[in-house]
Amino acid sequence: MGDSAKASLDRLKFSNFKLKTLLNITRSINANLPVTELLNSFEKLLTEELNIGKVLLYIYQKPHWNLIMKSGVEPGDYESIVPERDLVPIEDITFSMSNLVFGGFDFIIPVVQDNQPLAYVIIGDFEDEQEGIAPSIRHLHFIQTLTNIIIVAIENRRLMEVNMQQERFKKEMEMAAKMQNMLVPKEDIFKNDDRITVKPFYMPHYEVGGDYYDFDYLSDEEMFFCIADVSGKGMSAAILMSNFQASLKALFVADMDMSTLVKRLNSIVVRNSNGDRFITLFIGRYNFNTRLLKYINAGHNPPILFDCFTKEIQFLKASCPGLGMLDEIPSLKEGVLTLDHECKLLCFTDGVVELEKDGMDDYGQKIVEREMKKNSPIGDTINSIISALDIQRANENLFDDITLLGIDFFIN
Repeated sequence: MGDSAKASLDRLKFSNFKLKTLLNITRSINANLPVTELLNSFEKLLTEELNIGKVLLYIYQKPHWNLIMKSGVEPGDYESIVPERDLVPIEDITFSMSNLVFGGFDFIIPVVQDNQPLAYVIIGDFEDEQEGIAPSIRHLHFIQTLTNIIIVAIENRRLMEVNMQQERFKKEMEMAAKMQNMLVPKEDIFKNDDRITVKPFYMPHYEVGGDYYDFDYLSDEEMFFCIADVSGKGMSAAILMSNFQASLKALFVADMDMSTLVKRLNSIVVRNSNGDRFITLFIGRYNFNTRLLKYINAGHNPPILFDCFTKEIQFLKASCPGLGMLDEIPSLKEGVLTLDHECKLLCFTDGVVELEKDGMDDYGQKIVEREMKKNSPIGDTINSIISALDIQRANENLFDDITLLGIDFFIN
């Protein structure tokens, strides 16, 4: 057989080999084989079919370069390779013998997509004399193509898994948000009561949040209300707050004084948070007959009480540190007020008053105080605050949970 005929036959053999190889690789990918099996097939192809003695495969998996396949090598062959330094600058198939870092290898084959390197195959120790398809220089682009197919398949598989995890997480967060929303009371608890009006507003920064408010009757003559804020945000804050809410509901009964309640809640928060988080709390109880308002402020933003007759505002300031800040609360003072006139009270979390505008650190606080000084129902006051501060999901300046709890106290 002449040299020309032999060359034509070799080209035909290799063309058939490439088609067969591409078909097998495509079938493996379509069969959703695990990544390990894809890499094993790729390694077998390079080492057994193309007779390549040494192979390294680096892939970029944010934020690091990882060596995901190695064959025919010892640690000393690749330990000195730093992908960011030695591989990333390489944009084309490169003969590596002149680089001491790649002393045991012959070629570096980059896989690039949209001008960004995805992977690098480093090969060496060819066995050209053995039977089979010799991995000569003209086959390097085919190796590059195969690597590209494999890497894209691996990346697509990774993205699919990430998307599935994100979808599962999204559904879990939606369920958690629904559960949390079910735990907070609705304002219609007091809708037929002419002694009091309660207006809440709650908007967590994420799907779930670390803010909490509550209100309910303790008896026919008394009701309680509270607002609380866990340090931090997200799921861990929401879980701690849910546990806190359950504890408060279980402990707070009509014959328990609030000082004892707060001390017990502090012990529970210390135990459950392991010192990593704390909770600020404002809790009050109001007697409809005596018009006595008793409260404890455990490190929370001072609620604002507005007297509708005198037009004066009063801040219900802290009585003790936040819950979980100390193992035991050293001293506790309960505030007591007699409401002689119709009043409105606004409780809020720091996500409201820490809103800034035009460099004004106390912008949110000033808006709250301004609206509270207006002689309008608490529902209108809350709506005005929400409008003035642009409290909505689309506002990118919001960085925390937002909670408002307002009460109108009527005098019969």
